[in-house]
Amino acid sequence: MPKISAATVAEHRAARERALLDAAHAILLETGEPPRLADVAARAGLARTSAYQYFGSQFDLLKAMVQDVYPQWTKRIRGAMAAAPTDADRILAYAVANVELVDEGAHAVGSALAALDPDAALDEEAVRMHREVQEPLIAALTALDVDAPADVAGLVNAVVHGATLLLEAGQGLDAALARLNTVLGPLVRELGGTGRIE
Repeated sequence: MPKISAATVAEHRAARERALLDAAHAILLETGEPPRLADVAARAGLARTSAYQYFGSQFDLLKAMVQDVYPQWTKRIRGAMAAAPTDADRILAYAVANVELVDEGAHAVGSALAALDPDAALDEEAVRMHREVQEPLIAALTALDVDAPADVAGLVNAVVHGATLLLEAGQGLDAALARLNTVLGPLVRELGGTGRIE
């Protein structure tokens, strides 16, 4: 039996998988390219073949990375919305948190997966994750008695996407958030919020 570096085999496997995922995230943020399994193993300090014991392909690795990032993304958005002073300000908090996450590189995983396999961006799991991320926004809009809250949430997300395109074009986070606030601030104020980015 191979030597393990944890109290149990399960803990050993979990620690190695965590090391591989952390290495993959670091490589993706540095290069902007889907990480290769051999590079991930080397960065994690493991033998090249070790990566294949956890991920059968580069595509499998990227899917695991998406599943790894998604709960953190959702938690961050829900936390930002919960800290907003009013239901209306939750709309802006949702948008700001999403743009900040993209600026920090969290969205790079999904982009890399889509670049590797465009159909993966549309699979059932991806649709479910996007829907779950939008749920607190739709709930805030519903609480404000906004007509067609799901449609309005889609429009808010279109503004978020526009702000992320500004980031990709080289504008800084502050500039992207200022443009975002120019569009969403009036809506938030009309619905009774402060419309200010905290």
